[in-house]
Amino acid sequence: MTDDAIPAATLVVMRDTAAGPPALLMVERPRTMAFAAGAMVFPGGRIDAEDWTDSGALSDAAQVAAVRETREETGLEVAPDTLVPFARWRPNFHHHRRFDTFFFLAPCPPDPGPLQPQPGECERAEWLAAGEVLAQIGRGEASAIFPTLRNLERLAQFGSFAEAAAHARSIPVETITPWIEEADGERWLRIPEHLGYPVTRERLESAMRA
Repeated sequence: MTDDAIPAATLVVMRDTAAGPPALLMVERPRTMAFAAGAMVFPGGRIDAEDWTDSGALSDAAQVAAVRETREETGLEVAPDTLVPFARWRPNFHHHRRFDTFFFLAPCPPDPGPLQPQPGECERAEWLAAGEVLAQIGRGEASAIFPTLRNLERLAQFGSFAEAAAHARSIPVETITPWIEEADGERWLRIPEHLGYPVTRERLESAMRA
């Protein structure tokens, strides 16, 4: 099989709160989009030609793309030197588009100002705790694709950006390619168990794999 995965990058911006878990910058994708239409996601998108740096490293281009996409989608400017590598997902689902996506964490900049969701890029942008996004999905008020769900569950474990960043630095970033497994008389979509994710499988019939 040819390698047709599109290089992409996503930024998880975390804003610490005085009481309660940190809020995450979430956007809702337009329902007209071919990929993850209407889903709640972190800001991000494909790596463009102008994102490449003199280093020629894909991971460096991904950091530039993550910051650029966040600015273009929400108006929020994040300092590139604050990014912390978090994960890399490369699903192999049989859809017309496949992405090889780098995930980064970043603290919310001081005085970020109001979010400015851009028409065509996202329907809305808001700060929500990971647990609240998961609750909305559970109530059927929002939807999310399989990688976003797993990352929300992982992020819900932490009470601050510092905690999440320390966790991310303690676990090597390995490319995650979910696979299908039969167990307990059902088919499951699985990921490895050693990469910090509290939930590592979901019933195939319920997994949104766009």
